[in-house]
Amino acid sequence: MRIAQVPPLYEAVPPRFYGGTERVVAHLTDALVDLGHDVTLFASGDARTKAELVVVRDQAIRLDPEPLKSDLAAHMAMLAEVRRQAHRFDVIHFHTDMIQFPMFEDMAGKTLTTLHGRLDLKDLPGVYRRWPQFPLVSISDDQRQPLPFANWAGTVLHGMAEEIYDFREKSEGYLAFLGRISPEKGPDRAIAIAKRLGKRLKIAAKIDAADRAYFHDEIEHLMDHPLIEFVGEIGDHQKSDFLGGADALLFPIAWPEPFGLVMIEAMACGTPVIAYDCGSVPEVIEDGLTGFIVRGEDEAVAALGRLDRLNRFDIRRRFEIRFSATAMARRYLQLYDRLEEASAPPRLTLAQSA
Repeated sequence: MRIAQVPPLYEAVPPRFYGGTERVVAHLTDALVDLGHDVTLFASGDARTKAELVVVRDQAIRLDPEPLKSDLAAHMAMLAEVRRQAHRFDVIHFHTDMIQFPMFEDMAGKTLTTLHGRLDLKDLPGVYRRWPQFPLVSISDDQRQPLPFANWAGTVLHGMAEEIYDFREKSEGYLAFLGRISPEKGPDRAIAIAKRLGKRLKIAAKIDAADRAYFHDEIEHLMDHPLIEFVGEIGDHQKSDFLGGADALLFPIAWPEPFGLVMIEAMACGTPVIAYDCGSVPEVIEDGLTGFIVRGEDEAVAALGRLDRLNRFDIRRRFEIRFSATAMARRYLQLYDRLEEASAPPRLTLAQSA
């Protein structure tokens, strides 16, 4: 099958540091190549891929040192190049939300669009009603709730390449928080949990410009404590040590998380996850097997006292079965085979893998 992968241009593919969508696209693209398909990746020049690379920008936007940039112009130029080469592909797989819809109206039946973000935004329903011919993929069933009418072709849970995460049989006695410093991710709740238990907490997190005031006003003073260590933003090559050394990953979110990639990254290292019951969490964490799903600080503290009931080998094994890049690629291949039907009602659904 001839497949185009079209990610956003904000981060490299895969990202050097933080970045979920581009990381998933990188792992999906390589897995499809490994399964024998002819894959072309449209991305910035700093991408690393087994596929054919079409460079549409010199480097990813976020770490580009130029002070004045237009992300809209960059994405429009990329889509124009995808359009120019569209005849080459059986499937064009977009990861760029809805910006491609007007430009690809006449070929919606050969496209698939994975939605990676939250969908409870004011203006989104009008867009998906205006362009119902585009088949959509959710990354969890919970993500669909704000747009139940949309043309959902299936749900495909994310996957990651097994070989880049090292399994760790034994932890080093600390708790981990990995992601972004933002109110919805709950770094303050992670700090409170660690302090109640008297356990070390290592925080590896990105601070977006939009969250700097929150960090300085609400979080920075909480880190002035001997149990709390702020590591900063880390890359893939550091995650096995960071996550694998943890007794558990804390995921105390307070928003409808569409997926939560860090949960499966922890599982790949054999590390259990203590996650708040929001968004996709019940679809990712198997309570009592790969971690514990909790409702608040008290339950999180209690769950951390039950970590000895979990087996790190079993956690890694569940990652391999449910969340490997190959498992994700095979689920997408099923959808690629059904695009002609999925581009118009009746809408199809694809059961998630167990």
